[in-house]
Amino acid sequence: MRDIITLVCDGCKRKNYYTTKNKKIKKDKMEVNKYCPACHKHVLHKEGKS
Repeated sequence: MRDIITLVCDGCKRKNYYTTKNKKIKKDKMEVNKYCPACHKHVLHKEGKS
């Protein structure tokens, strides 16, 4: 029941990471601070469209 989601950089809008989440438990969009190789720094990544 886990779905694959993409994490999009809030700064440059690039799709940098793919992960899974259980949509029955977590209904809101995922937000994680991760390293962006294009921006060369840690930036907030939000769940984007697949």
